Amino acid sequence: MALKPTIYKFALSLSDLNHDFYTNINLTVAKHPSETLERMMARVLAFCIHAHQDSDGRMVFTKGLSSVDEPDIWIKSLDEQIQLWLDVGEPSYERMKKATRQAKQTLVYCFNSKADVWWQQSQAKLSGLNLQVLQFNWADIQGVTALLDRTVTLSVCISGDAAFIAGEENQREVNWQCLQEAK
Repeated sequence: MALKPTIYKFALSLSDLNHDFYTNINLTVAKHPSETLERMMARVLAFCIHAHQDSDGRMVFTKGLSSVDEPDIWIKSLDEQIQLWLDVGEPSYERMKKATRQAKQTLVYCFNSKADVWWQQSQAKLSGLNLQVLQFNWADIQGVTALLDRTVTLSVCISGDAAFIAGEENQREVNWQCLQEAK
C-alpha cells in the first residue's frame, strides 16, 4: 500500500520589499512521503519569492515528485502556456533543457548539502540554457524547519537576497545566492 502525503497548512503574511508586493496567502501543501521538511520549506520559500509574478492567482504547486513531467511550481496562462517553471532540488540537464523549451521563464532553487557538488558537475552544461539557478543556504533551510507545525502562521519579509521568517515563538533568516542568471 502506498504511503499518503502529509498535509501542511500555511497562513502567510508576505511582504516582498524588492517588488513592493504585500499580501496574505493561505497555502495547503502536500509533503510527499519521500520528501524532507527542508525540501518542502524550499518549495514554500520559492513560492513566496515569486508570488509577485502571480497577479492572476495561477501559480500552483504541481504534483512535483509524483510527476516527472511537471515542475514543483508553475504559472500557466489562460491558454495553458507555461509562463514560469520552477524546480527545487538538483535536476538533470535533460530535464532543464526540456523545461526551457516549454516555459517562458525557468528557475531552479538548489538547497541541500549536495548542491555545491551538483553545481560543479552541472554548471558547464546548464550555462548554455536560458535558466536561472539560485541556491538557498543549507543551514538556513534546516533552521527554518524549526518553525513548522502541521498548521502554521508565518510572517515572511523578503529583502534583497534574504527572507526573514517569523513564527509565533521564533524567527529565522534564509539567504540565497544567484549561481546563474537567465540569458
